Order: sequence, then C-alpha cells, then structure tokens
Amino acid sequence: MSFLNPLNRLPGIRAGWIGRLDGVEATTDRDETLSNLRPLHEEIVRRDFGSDRWWRAEQVHGSGVAVVPGEATKMAGDGLPVVPDVDGLVTAAPGEVLGIYVADCGAIWLADRRTGAIGLLHSGKKGTELNILGRAITLMGEKYGTEPADLVVVLGPCIRPPHYEIDFAAEIARQAKAAGVGEFHDEGDDTACDLTRHYSYRIEKGCTGRMLALMVREETA
Repeated sequence: MSFLNPLNRLPGIRAGWIGRLDGVEATTDRDETLSNLRPLHEEIVRRDFGSDRWWRAEQVHGSGVAVVPGEATKMAGDGLPVVPDVDGLVTAAPGEVLGIYVADCGAIWLADRRTGAIGLLHSGKKGTELNILGRAITLMGEKYGTEPADLVVVLGPCIRPPHYEIDFAAEIARQAKAAGVGEFHDEGDDTACDLTRHYSYRIEKGCTGRMLALMVREETA
C-alpha cells in the first residue's frame, strides 16, 4: 500500500486499506456482502488499529461531512452503526478510527500536518460533482483551524477511463489544487484493471465486495 506512504510518514497518523479478500461470498445485495466481509474486516481493524469498531458514513452519494465523535448514528442493514446522510467523516480526537467503503468510487484521506486533524471521504461521480473534498476542507478549517496548505491529501484506487466515461479522479485533483492543498497524491490505480486486488462494481456488474479505507489519529502516550 505504497500509495498511503505520504500519510503514514506523518507523526501520529495511521492510514490503512483493506483490498479484495479471498473466500468471501459477494452478492448484489450490499448489506449481505458487507455482513460477509465484516468478520474479516473486524479482525484486521483489531490487529492493525487496536480497535473493535470504526466510524462509518452512510454513504448516500452526496457531499455531507460529519464531525465525529458527537454525531448520532443509526443501524445499517449489515448490523453496524453509520452516521446518516453523509459521505465523509472528520475528527481531531485521538483513537477514533474512520472507515469508508468503496468499490470503484474514490476514497480520499486528509491529514493536517499542523493540527493532527484527519478526514476520510467517499467521492465517486456524484460526490465529486458536489465537491465533497472542498466541503471537508472548509469544515476542517471551521472546526480545527486547518489551513489547506497544511493538508496532505491522498486519493486511493478508483475506476478511471477507459473503463469509466467520467474521469472524476482528475476532477478531484483539480479541486485539491483549487483549494490550495499543500500535498495531493494519486498513484493512478484503476480498480477495473486488477480484480485480484480490487473489487469493481462496474466490471463485476454489482455482484462485488467492498474495499475498506481506514484512518486514525493515534493516541499519544
């Protein structure tokens, strides 16, 4: 997961990525598939992040971003709580693990090198059109005093042309530049190109799993 190195080099920041997992049945029912993935995801989060839970956004393909902890949650169909009506989460609280599921859409990690505040977003075609990245940067500025120049932003693997007619990854890069982001990183990995490592909703026609993007500001001693 070299694409996360710009984040994992930062003191007190840990970013993770759970790609395609062997032996997990995927169906066209998202909740059923996430339920099948849940035991393995929980095991990995426990091992790598020292936590039995993570914050989740409901992921409604919008531009809403929530500050956690402090937001109310509701139970999702797979039996885990989600923050309703949002596609992004930000926090400055140590030990609060953030999680976002993707299977062609882009996961965007944000880390403030100065304040330690972090964010994790779900940005596909619609979220990018609505500039969820810009919304998150503004919110982090309001809540934590984040300056865009202090941000390290990473876009993870997502679907890209020619496998998808819209290059939302390029638009996310433009949005980051327009916002004045200090560092923006994108290794250009296309989820549609390698189904041994990635799930792809489009290539697998909806019968697919989900990758899990993770991030935490670590507890200080």
